[in-house]
Amino acid sequence: MFQNDLLRDKVVLITGGGTGLGRAMGERFLDLGAKLAITSRRSEVLQAAAAEMSSEHGGEVFATACDVRDADAVSTMLDAVMEHYGRIDVLVNNAAGNFISPTERLSHRAFDAVLGIVLHGSVYCSLDLGKRWIAAGQSGTMLNIVTTYASTGSAYVVPSAVAKAGVLSLTRSLAVEWAKYGIRQVAIAPGPFPTEGAWSRLLPTNELAEGMIDRIPLKRVGEKEELTNLAAYLISDYAGYINGEVVTIDGGEWLQGAGQFSMLDKVSPEQWDLLRNITKQGK
Repeated sequence: MFQNDLLRDKVVLITGGGTGLGRAMGERFLDLGAKLAITSRRSEVLQAAAAEMSSEHGGEVFATACDVRDADAVSTMLDAVMEHYGRIDVLVNNAAGNFISPTERLSHRAFDAVLGIVLHGSVYCSLDLGKRWIAAGQSGTMLNIVTTYASTGSAYVVPSAVAKAGVLSLTRSLAVEWAKYGIRQVAIAPGPFPTEGAWSRLLPTNELAEGMIDRIPLKRVGEKEELTNLAAYLISDYAGYINGEVVTIDGGEWLQGAGQFSMLDKVSPEQWDLLRNITKQGK
């Protein structure tokens, strides 16, 4: 399905699109014929990324700075993209903030910082653009980047868990409410995909990184191409009947943690022999 015109003439807006997985998705979308708009807070990084992406992958990249925590700034940003391209076909809510910490060490401002970017930012972008689509009678697709622990919660990243759970609920709720307008909602829940920003905040030591990989059944982290191809499919017309679904791409990590007896993968063959003999003696 990944022919070069898969996303031809689709105008795709990516928040947090100048770095990390946001940029990687944008580059893949360009390869497949999309017209791209990227936004983030740092104008210098954004403009440099736009120039590099267009030069390396071809296609048009429009960059406009925006702090998605500010609803008025979001509206201004959408105005700029609409003025440049005339329309937006796809919104990718990717902008995020996260860090590890015992929750009792956090202030309310730490929660505000993460919820502001992840939850409020996704809501502001979705709400403003959704209203525009509905008023214009235009269909569209919204792709939200959540996380595997949006459903389960996770210790030590509680602000992110709370925010991503909200975005997951937003995805499922609007999938039902806005389907009648031709607006689709989809989401991706990635496991560990190394990026400079996220890795430095979440897994700052080799020991932590190795421990993360050890708990993944496939015993490796994700390749960015695996995520970007999934994203390209979900925003394409081939996925037109997928609505409200969240696709997990994590090498089986969350299932490893969910299984009550998953820790038994540490048992050696010799220990299994011993355990078999012991269990045979049981009643």
